[in-house]
Formats: sequence, structure tokens, C-alpha cells
Amino acid sequence: MKIHEFQSKELFRKYSIPVPEGMVVEKKDDAEKIAKQIDKKVVVKAQVHAGGRGKGGGIKVADSPEEAVQRADEIIGMNLVTHQTGPEGKHVRKVLIEEALEVEKELYLGMVIDRDTSMITVIASEEGGVEIETVAAKSPEKIIKVPIDPSVGIQPFQARKVTFGLNLPKELIRDGSKLVMNLYKLFNECDASLAEINPLVITKDKRLLAADAKVNFDDNALNRHQDIEKLRDINEEEPTEVEASKFNLSYVKLDGNVGCMVNGAGLAMATMDIIKHHGSMPANFLDVGGAASVERVENAFRILLSDKNVKAVLINIFGGIVRCDRVANGVIEAAKRLDVSVPIVVRLAGTNSNIAADILKKSDLSFEVAADLGDAAQKAVAAAK
Repeated sequence: MKIHEFQSKELFRKYSIPVPEGMVVEKKDDAEKIAKQIDKKVVVKAQVHAGGRGKGGGIKVADSPEEAVQRADEIIGMNLVTHQTGPEGKHVRKVLIEEALEVEKELYLGMVIDRDTSMITVIASEEGGVEIETVAAKSPEKIIKVPIDPSVGIQPFQARKVTFGLNLPKELIRDGSKLVMNLYKLFNECDASLAEINPLVITKDKRLLAADAKVNFDDNALNRHQDIEKLRDINEEEPTEVEASKFNLSYVKLDGNVGCMVNGAGLAMATMDIIKHHGSMPANFLDVGGAASVERVENAFRILLSDKNVKAVLINIFGGIVRCDRVANGVIEAAKRLDVSVPIVVRLAGTNSNIAADILKKSDLSFEVAADLGDAAQKAVAAAK
């Protein structure tokens, strides 16, 4: 789960990670009040779940409270397009009014889970303010990685190693080490999957501040963090993905025209690959799970078909936990209830697959039953075209 920058900074404050003074507003007229409270030059920042906001016109400086109102009026309600939003952009509903910093140096500090080592790993670089992937490609020697043993947690010497690697001034080593320790504590206690400060800045008056903040959380751990779960902003999420989550369906909307309904994430990935191999693009990732009941299949169909780009559907089910004949009956019942009008190609393998094929062929609906996955993909791609 992702949260906004202002929410991440509120969490930072809770864990004693220094951030600029600021407050979020939804109405332009409130910007003047906040700017007067800050009593400095301010920056007005669009609050959307995407990077590259500055280049897209979503971050603007205001020299006065009156100008803060103008900048807020320009940003609130805009459709912000960045390299991370795609061409459709994101509608801006809130802005963060924050003190504008006089920056001496920009740094990068982040924490992620390294799946290879099963450890939280600190990533830091003197090259802040740009994407860490760009730094890794052009100047990999400038990236510091410090893995943290989960059985003991972060140690003071590791935090100092990060600060030395960032070449912090001597007078900021203590503050920097404390910041790294506190960021690890937040990451660990909140079950985060990413915590990123880009840029972490040294100001001209020698303060070390998180000028930006991004925190993502492990969805599977949200039952332990109801306070964090309340921060979810469904306006920032794809509506069909939000709807799918209500039925515990793993659904991700894509840009193709062949809808996919599969049981198992690995099989779903293989199905998407083979659709692309045969000359088309998948419209979605959709894993209905092991128990493909009538209700589950019906909800999956409804969500899948709500995408107007879908011109054909490929159902690819392996009957291991669930029998193929039960899946076939579920597919028929769901298709009847929803009055499906696009071509449906079905590939069923596993327990009772022969019986399932007969059930589909004898139904009143015009399913195309495929012999294998390659055949299924070819038929679905042809039908979509």
C-alpha cells in the first residue's frame, strides 16, 4: 500500500525524523493561512502517488502567502502527468504547503527488503534528487548498501557507516546516525516494503531534513496496522483493482485487449507471456486463486469485462486443488448471469479436464475449447483481432 508524501512525513515526525514545517490543504484559500503560519517562502506540492511532480508542474515556489494561494489554485484540480503516471495522468486533490529550504547539498537515503539476502538493506548515495536507478546505471560506485541482520536489528556502527558514506559534515554525523536508526525503526515496526528520502538535504543553516518522503507497506501485514490502513487513498488507485480487492482477487489492469482469467500467479504470468508471444497484449493480470467457485468466477468476469479494451477472454485453469468440471460449470453459470458478449477461449488441464471440455462444448454458450496453452493463446489473439 502506498501513502502520500504528507502522510509519510507525519509518520516521520512520529519517529523523530526531521522534516520541513508544513501542512496539507484541499482548498486554495487555506493555503494563505498555512503560509502565514510558516512565515517564510513556501513550496506548494501536489499530493499524488507518483514521482516526477516537479517536471510535470506539480511543485511550485511561492514568495508570499498571496502567491501561495495562486500556486495552490493552479495545482489543485489539475491533471498531473509525469513519467510515472502514464499519459492519463493523476487528478490532484490536495497540496502540501511547506517551508522552502535553502539547500546546500542533496543526498539519497532509502530502505528496501532484499529478497536475495532476506534482510532490510539500507541504500544511500551522495547523488540525491534524482532516481536511484539512474545513479546505479551511471555511477554505481556512489551507492552504499548496508544489509541489516533481522535477528539483531541495525547497530550504531552501521548507521555511522551510512553517514560516513554520505560524507556528512562532522557536526551532522550524530544527527545523521540517529536519523538512519529511526528510519530503520519505522521500517521494521510498520512492516514497510519501502522507505525513501529523496532528497535528504543539508540546508545552508546546517540542518539535515527529509525534503521528500515515500513509504510503502506490505499489504499482507496491514491487519496489524489499522492506523496505517486508514491512510489508504483509493482515489489514487485503479478503480477495478479496488473492486477486485473486495473479493480477494489478485487483479492488475494493463493496456492490452486479451482478458486473462487464471488460477495461480505463476500460470498467470506464463499466460500473459504467451499472449504477447503470439502477437497481442494482455489486458490484465487476474489470479482467481485455487478455489474457482461460481461466485468467484462471476466477480472475476465482471471486473475483467468492465475494461472496454477487452476484445476476447482467455481462461486458463489448472485443476489441481479444484476439479476442472467444477470450474467449467462455474464459468458457464457466470457467463450466463453476465451475458458475456466477447469471445471466450478456455484451456483446462488437470483433474477431470476431459469431462470439463465436454461440459463446455455441450453448453448453450459458444466457448472455444483449446487443446493446450499454445493453442489457447493463438485462438484468443485471433479472436481479439
